[in-house]
Amino acid sequence: MRLSWITAAVILVSTHVNAGVEQELLACAMKSDKLDRLICFDALAETVKTSKNNAGATSVAPVIATATVPSVAASSSSPNTSAALPKSAEDEFGGNFKAEEKSLEKLYMEITSVKKDPYGALKVTFSNGQVWKQSDTRHYKLKAGETVYVEKAALGSFVLGSDTRNATIRVKRIK
Repeated sequence: MRLSWITAAVILVSTHVNAGVEQELLACAMKSDKLDRLICFDALAETVKTSKNNAGATSVAPVIATATVPSVAASSSSPNTSAALPKSAEDEFGGNFKAEEKSLEKLYMEITSVKKDPYGALKVTFSNGQVWKQSDTRHYKLKAGETVYVEKAALGSFVLGSDTRNATIRVKRIK
């Protein structure tokens, strides 16, 4: 009986804390100015961070706030995201990894070699060691030393393109 009362009290307190954090998140999300919204989320993350460091007991609020704040910061990243993320994000880009782990959307790389398979699909090796293979049948000229980008596309696919051209090809990472 005593255990059920303790469980009920913990659930009641945790839902109350959840409601407070959720209300603050909603208040931040309602701001129309992007900078004000980011400042609000950063302030909320800072309060959660300090309350987590100061409190000895575990709480549900830090888990919720830290899970939502990085996604907002990741969506407001600059076009050159490869410089802001660690090297491992660049290595994992395009591989069979969870999409939520890294938020890299576009990666610029230099081509070291271009080969064709027996079916005419391009096999491109980049200076960072990654190897990508063309997965569609479009004609696209590439040469060694050229800098191209690989970008996330719809439904987990990737496209390879260049800033100097208005055409792309679908690619899949093989190494």
